[in-house]
Amino acid sequence: MKRDAHIHSPFCPHGTKDEFELYIEKAIKNGFTDISFTEHAPAPEGFIDTVPTRDSFLDVNSLEPYINKLRQLKKQYASDISINIGLEFDYIEGYEKATARMLNEIGPTLDDSILSVHFLLFENKYTCIDFSAESFIEFSGQVGSIENVYELYYKTLQASILADLGKYKPKRIGHPTLIHKFQHAHGFKVDDHDFIMSTLQLMKEHRYEMDLNSAGLAKEYCLEPYPPQRYVTTAKDMGIPLVFGSDAHRVQDLHQYYEKVYTDS
Repeated sequence: MKRDAHIHSPFCPHGTKDEFELYIEKAIKNGFTDISFTEHAPAPEGFIDTVPTRDSFLDVNSLEPYINKLRQLKKQYASDISINIGLEFDYIEGYEKATARMLNEIGPTLDDSILSVHFLLFENKYTCIDFSAESFIEFSGQVGSIENVYELYYKTLQASILADLGKYKPKRIGHPTLIHKFQHAHGFKVDDHDFIMSTLQLMKEHRYEMDLNSAGLAKEYCLEPYPPQRYVTTAKDMGIPLVFGSDAHRVQDLHQYYEKVYTDS
């Protein structure tokens, strides 16, 4: 099975409007047998998006049209490729109950899902840590240092693994080293080996899959996959299931670096 299980869509508020069919036809052409569209889920009830563009989440009113369109496409392309209806859910500290309610409502309609951390809580404020290099550096000043941001990220990521989000909680952790996205912008080398290893250990103990995410290689300030290749090998040796995801937000980026990241794993 050749699989890409982290793909966004024309419903993404911060992506392109490239049509579903363009993604699907490209996947078929490149020999993929299984793909998952994992659009950003709506924000949990009560959470206010803190990015300036207010475009981190799928509008709740777009959820039903998104699912219905994919149901149609599943049938249309059934003889050519397996299409999974999925969502990428955010773990947001303090919104566990609201997220669990959302999962209980949406979960039965999904074939696949991912749990990711994009927002960190500090002094009662939430910051999106992958919005821009400038906002990341500004946040590090508020938290006290780059190292403190890394520590807060991994503690939040580990909390997501341990959180009780109900029976429909995703069992795949998205881009587990997303905190590296701006590492060449802030220019400060952080030794987060112990944090990564303890996170992988938790994933193993609680039987989570890992999103082997190639998107970081295309980010000018990251230049490596999430996680870096050496930890891909470690995770594989630990028996953690690895699921490739290109995290494409446009057709051009679909399956990006698949051969480099997945074959080498």
